[in-house]
Amino acid sequence: MNNATKNLEDDHIYVLKLIDVMRAVTRSEKPDIKHIEEIIDIIRNFADGLHHAKEENLFFPALESKGFSAQQGPVAVMLHEHIKGRNFVKGIVDNLELYNKGNKAALEKVYQNMSGYSDLLVNHITKENNILFRMADNVLSEIEQKSLAEQFETMEQNRQAGARVIDYINRINTLALSYKL
Repeated sequence: MNNATKNLEDDHIYVLKLIDVMRAVTRSEKPDIKHIEEIIDIIRNFADGLHHAKEENLFFPALESKGFSAQQGPVAVMLHEHIKGRNFVKGIVDNLELYNKGNKAALEKVYQNMSGYSDLLVNHITKENNILFRMADNVLSEIEQKSLAEQFETMEQNRQAGARVIDYINRINTLALSYKL
């Protein structure tokens, strides 16, 4: 069945694969900066720019209409964690810029932010897949789930050229192969 929670869980498969790549990168003494830049782009445009947008603009409001609060409870926790994730990404970007300008000590901060993001997202995805999405399955009708899934697909299809979901999946898979994952 094509429904909203399944669509979001499918995204999670690839976000977790990207997390594996990030963890492999943080074990590198001499990182491939192009890989870190690609990871940042994928996070900003797929994990956050598309996946979190589907949640924040469509899925969470649908749950709010069923009585979930955006100020407390599971939806509020997920929203707060999205903000924390964005802060880690900002830390990666800012410190990568310093590293690229010659501050070799900034690499440790890049890695700390990558690790923080990785740990946050693994826990975040576990909570969504096992708790929030199961709660949603109980309160959203089959018609509501299907409607949300169709809206997700519209969001996915209305992306700029070269930024289809499959393009991000392929980029993640290519990175994973680079690290033998």
